[in-house]
Amino acid sequence: MTTAESRGTDGRILVVGGYGAVGATVTSTLGAWYPGRVVPGGRNAERARRLGGVRVDVADPEGFRRVLEGLGAVAAVVLCVEPPDAGVARVCLEGGIHVVDVSATARLLDAVTELGGVATDAGATGVLSVGVAPGLTNLLARRAHEAVGGADRIDLTLLFGTGERHGTDALRWTMAGLAEPVRARPLRTELPGHGPRTTHPFPFSDQHTLPRTLGVRQVTTRLCLDSRALSTALFTMRRAGLTRLTARPDVQRRLADLSGRVHLGGDGFAVRADAWHGDRHAAYALTGREQSRVTGLTAAYVTRELLTGTAPPGVHHIEQLPGLARLPEDLAEYGVTLLRHSGRTGRR
Repeated sequence: MTTAESRGTDGRILVVGGYGAVGATVTSTLGAWYPGRVVPGGRNAERARRLGGVRVDVADPEGFRRVLEGLGAVAAVVLCVEPPDAGVARVCLEGGIHVVDVSATARLLDAVTELGGVATDAGATGVLSVGVAPGLTNLLARRAHEAVGGADRIDLTLLFGTGERHGTDALRWTMAGLAEPVRARPLRTELPGHGPRTTHPFPFSDQHTLPRTLGVRQVTTRLCLDSRALSTALFTMRRAGLTRLTARPDVQRRLADLSGRVHLGGDGFAVRADAWHGDRHAAYALTGREQSRVTGLTAAYVTRELLTGTAPPGVHHIEQLPGLARLPEDLAEYGVTLLRHSGRTGRR
């Protein structure tokens, strides 16, 4: 598992969670670009092997290392499931293997960021904040930030479709987020295709990392659902303190299972970034369908960027790589629309 082998032009690409809601898109997209090089992996050995893949567990770094050694020359690993810690990222980066991580938990992203020196020494690159949020939100934030000449404040807004079949990890993460305390207030925001909506603060990691990567003093991310009734009910329950139980893993599992069966809305999503510098204001928005699919496409494009060898070694968030700045335009062929938005935002 030397650096030269792992970064070779013919190295394999391991997609962990390669048969899930996000990973299936990563596997198929990269498979079309790099025939014969993509290996799906996951804890379900039968499902992985049915697709020509391998069993792998992100909670077992040493076992993960043995899988990589068994695969031979590995160029990149795409993590479509969230590991419990930075162990598997360290295994990859130490071996000179690129890492693309769709994780959304700030604590984990911070831990992987600390491996920057390890990655640089091995000539490997890790990319974090990969997906819709974090991910496309980060890229829109950077674009709006630059449009106003350096923002003092950025507001990020997301609308997710409740009719889409999200992955189990994503559902559990959302349930856990409902239990976290919030300080920011709701905001009334116009979202393309959905009109003015009341959006609520939510602990997406982009608001945690962007102050460091962009040097912005205040960043807040807010969320609403396409179903107005469900969105209102959910955040009313949070204000009443009724969502605290979702911090418990057993409750998360049950609610994630229930949410996976109930589909009240559509599969569209909208993302918006507003930046202010004094009286200057800029806003960009994205709309599309099937958030999980677009997360997978984003991860695939990031992986392709790393395999070109133009990204610098180290660990970076997506908005820190100039080669990915026009990713929103690249996704247009998949039904993602980028808008320079002029709608207003205002306190509720």
